Amino acid sequence: MENSKMENGVTIREADIHDLQTLLKFEQEVILAERPFDPTIRQGEISYYDLRELITSKDAQVFVACIGKRLVASGYAVIKEARHYLDHTHYGYLGFMYTVPEYRGQGINAKIIEELKTWVWSKNLKEIRLTVYDDNEPALKAYEKVGFKRHIIEMRFTPDA
Repeated sequence: MENSKMENGVTIREADIHDLQTLLKFEQEVILAERPFDPTIRQGEISYYDLRELITSKDAQVFVACIGKRLVASGYAVIKEARHYLDHTHYGYLGFMYTVPEYRGQGINAKIIEELKTWVWSKNLKEIRLTVYDDNEPALKAYEKVGFKRHIIEMRFTPDA
């Protein structure tokens, strides 16, 4: 894939293994940001993703946004198997959407999503999904702005809540 340049000097490109250390830091920031929405996330350092696998897999694509050589945002798409009763067998799932705080609100995440959509469509998939916490209004608004619609709300009950 050719690098995609935005007006504000941001370049969107495929992640490579040399980006791994920065992406691992981004992952910890994602977890930190999500803990207030989910008190059941274990404390201490945990991992959501196998980033090395996502970077090298033929069934996934990780994009990063750079300003110069500095990584400022990330996101991935992975091909997932759909539930057996749906009219499609696979779909694209987006995750690891992160933007360094000082670069938020500049459309960088939207550009990464556009690149991820292009990758998903190139795999002949007809649907893209993602998950977001119901209380995370800024994220909900950002995803709706790029065309996502609220679909299902997963509910849970814990006796401590």
